Amino acid sequence: MLRGHRRPARGFAARPFRGLPPVGLAGYDPSVGRRVAAAYADERDHGNVEPLASVDEALSALKDVPLGVVTNGGPAMQSAKLTTLELEDAFDVVVHGGYDAPAKPSPEPFHRAMSSLDACPGRTYHVGNSLSSDVAGARAAGVRAVWLADGTARPEPEPDHTVDALADVPRLLDDD
Repeated sequence: MLRGHRRPARGFAARPFRGLPPVGLAGYDPSVGRRVAAAYADERDHGNVEPLASVDEALSALKDVPLGVVTNGGPAMQSAKLTTLELEDAFDVVVHGGYDAPAKPSPEPFHRAMSSLDACPGRTYHVGNSLSSDVAGARAAGVRAVWLADGTARPEPEPDHTVDALADVPRLLDDD
């Protein structure tokens, strides 16, 4: 339910930077990539986010439903986003894939969130905008995948539900 700028981070997200060769040299030192990723993460303003459209409406409609966040974003980054958006108390649990559990699309971060919420997969929905992480991960965990559409004509993997806005999510629960 957050929109931020994608960026390399510490931990698993820094992996692509490990192999960056120093310019003009035949060999490379993986520590250079790690230092670049760390410097980039330190300079990034994690509070430079804006809420997705209709997030307040969706959260208001779901106020009596246990809610969690399963994210591949780092704890400091996601905490800053939630604080900036004044959503730090909107969720009962936040699981950071790649930090608390393997990264999505692994089913483990979904299972951790459900365990914390005392929820079962068959009655759980995961809303996300990434087909490869959110939809694939939710489906692997046995959770209903709700895709926040981006205009892709034939989404793969196919979500259980597609919504154009977060305000559409509460109606899915009413229909079940």
